[in-house]
Amino acid sequence: MIFDQLISRSVITDIIPFSLLATAEEETAQADGSLILASVLLSLVAIYIASKIGGELCSRINLPPVLGELVGGVVIGVSVLGLLVFPETGATAEDSLIMTFLEKTTDLEPGTAEAVFEAQGEVITILSELGVVILLFEIGLESDLKELLRVGPQAAAVAVTGVIAPFVGGTAGLYYGFGVPAIPAVFAGAALTATSIGITAKVLAELGRLNSKEGQIIIGAAVIDDVLGIIVLAVVASLIKTGNIEVSNIIYLVVSAGAFLVGTILVGRFISPFLVGMVNEMKTRGELLLTSLVFAFALAYIATAINLEAILGAFAAGLVLAETEKRKELEEQVVPVADILVPVFFVCVGARTDLGVLNPTVPSNREGLILAAFLIVVAIIGKIIAGFTIFGRPDINKLAIGVGMIPRGEVGLVFAGVGSASGALSPATEAAIIVMVILTTFVAPPFLRVVLPEAAETEAETSKQEG
Repeated sequence: MIFDQLISRSVITDIIPFSLLATAEEETAQADGSLILASVLLSLVAIYIASKIGGELCSRINLPPVLGELVGGVVIGVSVLGLLVFPETGATAEDSLIMTFLEKTTDLEPGTAEAVFEAQGEVITILSELGVVILLFEIGLESDLKELLRVGPQAAAVAVTGVIAPFVGGTAGLYYGFGVPAIPAVFAGAALTATSIGITAKVLAELGRLNSKEGQIIIGAAVIDDVLGIIVLAVVASLIKTGNIEVSNIIYLVVSAGAFLVGTILVGRFISPFLVGMVNEMKTRGELLLTSLVFAFALAYIATAINLEAILGAFAAGLVLAETEKRKELEEQVVPVADILVPVFFVCVGARTDLGVLNPTVPSNREGLILAAFLIVVAIIGKIIAGFTIFGRPDINKLAIGVGMIPRGEVGLVFAGVGSASGALSPATEAAIIVMVILTTFVAPPFLRVVLPEAAETEAETSKQEG
């Protein structure tokens, strides 16, 4: 009886095909895994080549390399070559040149190409998100809490006004003037609050005005602006998660972000000596870097657990570790990690941006162009207004201070990247933000050179007046 059952069709088809199917599934999974790895590796090749070429070209014309990474991403992305495209933008495997190349050079079949394409997009997106976490950790590490307290009320007034004016103007204009939905309008308005300290500092140094009154106020305000901007980003990104834009929710998120940042810094002062002591006792390679990354990732997780953004936790970790004796050593050790992951973020921001939505020859695209023009105007005027909040100091060039706050740079791109990844921004709004970031970064340096003369010229004019 048992023998009859064993040789019966039903039992055999239950046993043999199962084992064969399991083997086939394992082989398919293994093949898919190797193809996913291949697609990710090819994507990274494209990303690093684009970032390096773009960065080198920009550095040779005295522009921040990060802009080159962004433009490199645009070139290899959906706007031009289609090497790096993502499923969430509506692209398919057929739109990806990397997938096409894999189909012709490997055993990738059209039937499995879509699954490989989606997995590749997920991996690159995760690497991109890790990149922005490392970037914010690095920014926190380079910030000086003591300097924030020393900059005084003038720099603080410039920073606060430079955040509020463009944010309110941009959000209200988009919502009431253009009919943009509330959350995208708030996110675009938040992107206007950023200031890139690196670009302005470089121009001030070239003019010999870094230590002037104007230079010190600009740098101090930009540092405060960075902190306020990151809090704004964390709050706005959290609004997207909750989908609730009520006043009570906004107040809760603002208070949570502020309390988290202040609480982390206070608690960190007790924890950091323990971390430094532990690092000093370690004998293996990477003791400082890995311990610091554990601390940063743990705080990033805690931030996400309380409905804030991981980047706020990473930034807070950087601020805490910046107060330790290991700061300089850690800054040097983080650079290679940032060099690997941060370009992935900026190139992906460019790759996701469809500049085709700004093509003026297509009537339906003109709204995007008008949005971009509006954001650029608000971005410039909002920061110039901030410069004129300094009262009772006729000896200070207020216009120069406002102009020095104009460039958005990498911080503005972080806003665009987070907004794009969350799905909060339409293609037109996202492209408008990218154009605003690029143009404000291009316009500010020559404008600053016009309104703020070089130190030698200023000294000559002063001696003439005294004579």
